[in-house]
Amino acid sequence: MMVIDPASGSRQHLHVAQLPQFVEPGTLMVFNDARVRKARVFGQTENGGKVEAVFLRSLPEGRWECLVNRAKKLRLGQRLLFPSGVEATVESPLGNVRVLSFDPPVTEDWLEVHGHLPLPPYILRPDSEADAERYQTIFAREATSAAAPTAGLHFTRDLLTALTAVGAELVFVTLEVGLGTFLPVRAEMVSDHKMHTERFHLSGITADALNRAKSQGRPILAVGTTSLRTLEASWTPGGWTPGWGETDIFITPGYQFRAVDQLFTNFHTPESTLLMLVCAFAGRDFLLESYREAVALNYRFFSYGDAMLIQNY
Repeated sequence: MMVIDPASGSRQHLHVAQLPQFVEPGTLMVFNDARVRKARVFGQTENGGKVEAVFLRSLPEGRWECLVNRAKKLRLGQRLLFPSGVEATVESPLGNVRVLSFDPPVTEDWLEVHGHLPLPPYILRPDSEADAERYQTIFAREATSAAAPTAGLHFTRDLLTALTAVGAELVFVTLEVGLGTFLPVRAEMVSDHKMHTERFHLSGITADALNRAKSQGRPILAVGTTSLRTLEASWTPGGWTPGWGETDIFITPGYQFRAVDQLFTNFHTPESTLLMLVCAFAGRDFLLESYREAVALNYRFFSYGDAMLIQNY
């Protein structure tokens, strides 16, 4: 784990188990408890061509937003064939995804049987039984995400116990991780990149804890960029309100953070919205210098990689 302090310019190289040393008593730590569904399903076209669909979000009347390989070659109205007799009809495009209408309707149970964990594309192997455990956080709840909130993968039950022992308060939000989080930026101008909408939820317990921490001036530490985006998107001058919402917030350098004081996160891919977010939080030049130092010291990057704590308050 690299601990960086943009205000002082310091960097320390430690281990995640030492995180409680850097958490002040009273700090409110916010985790994303989304569970990854087995969202990757293989099928074929009527002509026998291979099709791969990642199920992103369910829509009314048996329809789903899906990320489909070779999507631009699919015709509107074309039929796709999936396991156990499930058929899909290609409906309207939504940017990089397609809306598919399924008959019979797809259920979470069907995905659990026929789906695969949607490992990131830079992991060049099929998912395994080990991934079913390793690619979920220990506090994951309902399966709603197409990717893991990977900063949470570092946390064990012993570490959570150690954090509460030093006076941290732990609460949870849910952000259903989808294209808004992991789609790379391909536009030449960052301002032209379109963020896809993702759903989030704050419970009454979490909203009350956030409002208390804010009013008392206690630090709020977001565990992961998805937690941070949820808190920034749902914050208002009157505080946080429980319930469901949607966000397409795109945080880039120059953004004024209102909700979060510290960030625990992984090391992110180049040209990603996540890298832009952490540059906004820590300062672009200082963050990129920290990344260069991480490369020189053989830190591991991306989903199964090492961690960074940004002290920014």
